[in-house]
Amino acid sequence: MTEALEHRTDPTRLALPARPGPHVVIVGAGFGGIEVARELGRAGVAATIVDRQNHHLFQPLLYQVATAALSPAEIAEPIRKVLGRYPSVEVVLGEVVGVDTAARQVELKNGTAIRFDRLVLASGATHGYFGHDEWAEHAPGLKTIEDARKLRSRVLLAFEQAEVTPDPDEQRRLMTIAVIGGGPTGVEMAGALAELSRHALSRNFRRIDPSSARIILLEAAPRLLSGFPESLAAFAKERLERLGVETRLGQAVEDVGERHVTVAGERIPVGAVVWGAGVAASPGARWLGLEGDRAGRIRVGPDFQVPGLDGIHVIGDLALVDGEDGKPLPGLAQVAKQEGTHLGRGLARNLKSGEPLEPFRYRDRGNAAIVGRHAAVFDFGRYRLKGWFGWLLWAIVHVYLLSGAQNRIVVSLRWLLRYLTYERGARLIADDPGRKMPPPRRPDR
Repeated sequence: MTEALEHRTDPTRLALPARPGPHVVIVGAGFGGIEVARELGRAGVAATIVDRQNHHLFQPLLYQVATAALSPAEIAEPIRKVLGRYPSVEVVLGEVVGVDTAARQVELKNGTAIRFDRLVLASGATHGYFGHDEWAEHAPGLKTIEDARKLRSRVLLAFEQAEVTPDPDEQRRLMTIAVIGGGPTGVEMAGALAELSRHALSRNFRRIDPSSARIILLEAAPRLLSGFPESLAAFAKERLERLGVETRLGQAVEDVGERHVTVAGERIPVGAVVWGAGVAASPGARWLGLEGDRAGRIRVGPDFQVPGLDGIHVIGDLALVDGEDGKPLPGLAQVAKQEGTHLGRGLARNLKSGEPLEPFRYRDRGNAAIVGRHAAVFDFGRYRLKGWFGWLLWAIVHVYLLSGAQNRIVVSLRWLLRYLTYERGARLIADDPGRKMPPPRRPDR
């Protein structure tokens, strides 16, 4: 909070020009923030949406960028394009560093401030390492395009290094990839990595056999997919093992280094590590001078109002709000989208006609996870789906939810081509200064 307070007392801080009428500021252009902006734009309410990226990212498919199945541009859309049809909505590229609740303004890192009548914090979450932030350097998670590019580069570079390394033990290490976390992200990543090594890469190397790569899925809980019914979790485990993934359950990770992970006292040499075990909310609670829960989430009411802070609302991964069963709503894309749509419509009515905000009611439309080629699990509560039909439904839903007709068409065609040929068309290695290629091995004589 120190940085934010320093900005608040800076007399040189400039405020962006005030806009006519009530003004809503939205922090974060994820699923929730975009929906709030859309609804306010449809109603003609003056709004400003602030994000440190210029694009809206479809995070559920980010793992496919990390495993070379899709390119970043195919799951991202410029925010200005998404909201371009709404003249009342302004887009600001900037990083929020604080909120001055007394002056009613959001403060940006570049030295400017944006005044608001209503504020919506939808700034999402980042990776959570359970108090071991030093692991982040060696075990990147998946929240941004940069994360996916880094992970893709590390995985592909490990195979390239193995190809030119004469030491068999070093080859085995480089072709061992650990995925930490047995939730949907970990399950999908492990399955995609297994398919990448066993199909897409298997015919392209001469000195190594990528199909022999060791993919290890580590989960501290006694089973995978704890948010799914036991039968679907068991199916996911069986399908992963059929793909060659080694699942290790009930074993917590004790240490993560550049070349190893330690699990239940065993030190496992690895070439790459993927983190999918935990998340932590953005620093919204600190901006507001509040105490969040263990994950940094802010407790809000059923109308997403922060208690004691009039006109300030929190949604998405940053919000701690209970469902009808009394349990906190999960950090899912569909939850954030529904919250954003509900709050956006409510704010529009409230600002135009004074109608009070109605309490939010979440409608569960099912939870899904893909488990490799033509296999997925879908949980609709009373109804459950798995296997090929689950995979087909998963594909249809995710294509439908993508932003932009062009992205929907391109992703559909890429998936069809990949299904027919097993190929991955985005196998690019970006610069990663932390990883160096060994010298080439001498040719056999």
